[in-house]
Amino acid sequence: MQRKLLGMWTALALSAGCLFLSSAAEQPNVISNGVFIGEQDVSGMTVDEAQAYVKGEVKALEDSRITIQMGDDQVSKTWKELGLTWKNTDLVDEVSQIGTTGNIVRRYKEQKDLQNQSSHYEIEYTLDEAAEEAFVESCREFNSEPVEGTAYMGDDGMLHVEGGTDGLTLDADATLATLQKYLESRQAGDVVIDATVDRVSPVVTAEMLSQMTDVLGSATTDYSASSWGRAKNVENGTSKINGTLLLSGESFSVTSAVAPFTAENGYELAPSYESGQVVDSYGGGICQVSTTLYNAVLKAELQVDARSNHTMLVNYVEPSKDAAIAEGLMDFVFTNTLEYPVFIAGSAYYGTLNFTIFGVETRPSNRSIEFISETTSQTDPATNIKLVAKTDQNVGYLYQAQTPHQGLTAVLWKNIYVDGLLTDTIQVNSSNYLASPAIYEVGVVTDNQALSSALYTAIGQNNLQQVQTLITTGLQTETTQQQTDPAAQTPAPEQPVPEQPLPEQTVPDGGQVIVDGPDGEMYVE
Repeated sequence: MQRKLLGMWTALALSAGCLFLSSAAEQPNVISNGVFIGEQDVSGMTVDEAQAYVKGEVKALEDSRITIQMGDDQVSKTWKELGLTWKNTDLVDEVSQIGTTGNIVRRYKEQKDLQNQSSHYEIEYTLDEAAEEAFVESCREFNSEPVEGTAYMGDDGMLHVEGGTDGLTLDADATLATLQKYLESRQAGDVVIDATVDRVSPVVTAEMLSQMTDVLGSATTDYSASSWGRAKNVENGTSKINGTLLLSGESFSVTSAVAPFTAENGYELAPSYESGQVVDSYGGGICQVSTTLYNAVLKAELQVDARSNHTMLVNYVEPSKDAAIAEGLMDFVFTNTLEYPVFIAGSAYYGTLNFTIFGVETRPSNRSIEFISETTSQTDPATNIKLVAKTDQNVGYLYQAQTPHQGLTAVLWKNIYVDGLLTDTIQVNSSNYLASPAIYEVGVVTDNQALSSALYTAIGQNNLQQVQTLITTGLQTETTQQQTDPAAQTPAPEQPVPEQPLPEQTVPDGGQVIVDGPDGEMYVE
């Protein structure tokens, strides 16, 4: 009885299978149920319909544009331009045969399998390796060095910052791998991928500069009494330093920043002394620029590497608070020894010169400093007189060409206070200023040889009182003679009188003489 029932169920199964296969045989070109190509269910499609679908997918991907982004730059191509090829072109034929070809048992089994679990197939692609490598390599033109951030003073008088961008170097192998991986997704549609790069960050970034809002040191001097040329020189020199960003560990040379002192470099003629005479030279006034910056640097407590005092006193800062420069001779050099960069802002406007150093304040808030100038010795300039014979001026000409400068030695001290109490005193520098005489020009041209000889004697002795007496009595005598002696009214032929040169002034170390002009500036003879 059991054997009979088993035979009956087998017959029924074969009968159902035959009916199923008979139904499928009526539509031989229709893809079996449960077959997917990609995400698309192609069940019930004819071969032609499935073929059209796949070709549409290939075409959509071919026309899709792939873009590689590298920083702010990019390159772009379609997949077709990269040599995209449909690799498994027999895909539709393959899926159309599932459950429709082979013997009855095989077809039945494949159909039953599809009922239990659908089958998924993918469109496979290849790229032209040379084309995709060239595509990636084209990004190398976007390789760049890091760009440091910049800082500037705005019209609002505040420090503003910009930028700071990374340097980029293409990693071609990693970028190519990303490109190929995206192709494996087989998704149509435009896409942008980021190139893989090695980044080198700048030292100075906008983030770092944005912290530099503290005033570390500031100094101001007055140049309102300067001549037009000297004022222009102060303003020109200041503009060449303004905006300097000094990184930690970097040094700054004032002479390198402002020289050469020529008309081509923006400088004007300004009064100076040369061999004891007033002349015009380019660059007069530039030492006031270095001096003002020196005082700001001291207050910021940056490291001073080189500083020289003027040969003679200047009138715009206290003794030992000056910093003279002379191209090829003296320089003011300092180093940023702080952890953070510093920004130097300079302005020279309407007779006021200022330098302000911005940075990140790390000094304790309960600590303060001051700088005290101490005069350690001085000379009396009142008796310091030098007379100069002027062979192109008649007797009676007497002109003070230079006021006397006091000789002086000085020391600059730095006092440090904590909570208002003096905790330390440090010597910053010492200075030696030479005395400079009051120079009087004396006219010596006359036909009165005795008067001329007497004047030369008084000039050689630097006897101003005697010169004044000779001028007064000599002119009176000459006038009286001309009134009483008609022959005396015809001047005698002028006899050449040898010029009496000024005694040479030397610097103790035997170097060149450096003197100050009438505007209180330093010049080199």
